[in-house]
Amino acid sequence: MTELANIPELLASRIRDVADYPEPGVMFKDITPLLADPVAFTALTDTLAAGRRRHPRTKVVGLEARGFILGAPVAVRAGLGFIPVRKAGKLPGATLSQAYDLEYGSAEIEVHAEDLAAGDRVLIVDDVLATGGTAEAAIQLIRRAGAEVCGLAVLMELGFLGGRARLEPILDGAPLEALLQV
Repeated sequence: MTELANIPELLASRIRDVADYPEPGVMFKDITPLLADPVAFTALTDTLAAGRRRHPRTKVVGLEARGFILGAPVAVRAGLGFIPVRKAGKLPGATLSQAYDLEYGSAEIEVHAEDLAAGDRVLIVDDVLATGGTAEAAIQLIRRAGAEVCGLAVLMELGFLGGRARLEPILDGAPLEALLQV
């Protein structure tokens, strides 16, 4: 594994800024170069999975869509099950859902009803923490399923959007870990 002190530098060097995407005035953080680099991707997933030793977990939840890309290998590396939290209408069978507000409108996420239960200790994984709306909905959804949220881990946090301030009060002391701050 890459030395811990060098990991943020390695990860940051593999994230590309794309101006005016998906709309004018937005600086999109493209993680595909990081995913294409096996050393950087391994360092990322190893670092996120290492938290299991500090905070025991039983499952990893990945938030659609890039949270799937990061969360699944984290779960494998940590020896845990992986649970996708999807946009409404994407999962077959019985689901639990949670609505949440967006800047202009609302959205809804779902999880299979049988995937989480009392006694599960869940790490939520996503690529970016922005406003925290999706993560907040996921926390509510996981708790409604009877499971405990034992942490939220993201590759990068867009601090200027206030997601941490929104989430820390509802995390009840569970850690919010961002490997990079933007």
